[in-house]
Amino acid sequence: MNLKEFGIYFAKLREQSGYKSQRELALKSGISHSTVNRIESGKHKVTPENLKALAPYLKDVDSDELMRAVGYLSEAEPAIESEPKYYVLSKKDEKDIGKDFDRLLADLESNKALAFNGEPMDEETKRLFAISLENSLRLARELSKQKFTPNKFRN
Repeated sequence: MNLKEFGIYFAKLREQSGYKSQRELALKSGISHSTVNRIESGKHKVTPENLKALAPYLKDVDSDELMRAVGYLSEAEPAIESEPKYYVLSKKDEKDIGKDFDRLLADLESNKALAFNGEPMDEETKRLFAISLENSLRLARELSKQKFTPNKFRN
């Protein structure tokens, strides 16, 4: 599949996954908006690293399938499984982040703290703020694992 076809395919995957805009997927995945835009417009050959970062946020597709679609893997070729980095978030980390996220949002909602210059935030801004907050919690957890994991447990 050529870059233009892959861009159309990727845009459909994004929309089917519930992301109304490229920016929304970019915020959620940590990939820049301009990269997502160039992928969808067929002007940018996506890197395997970007595919791996985007795949978890797209429904019904994994990074291997994306890599096959863009031409990095043949149909019969499985992706090389490398051992995950020591700082990759575990299921327990994800659960803890979810609890922290829910608690923080509940605190913000109950205290009417979601306002800007005294004006309450609209629903779209609240949703984008929640996405940003969740990404910040994930990044903070990953960075703390990188910083505070003893050397003997690093792979």
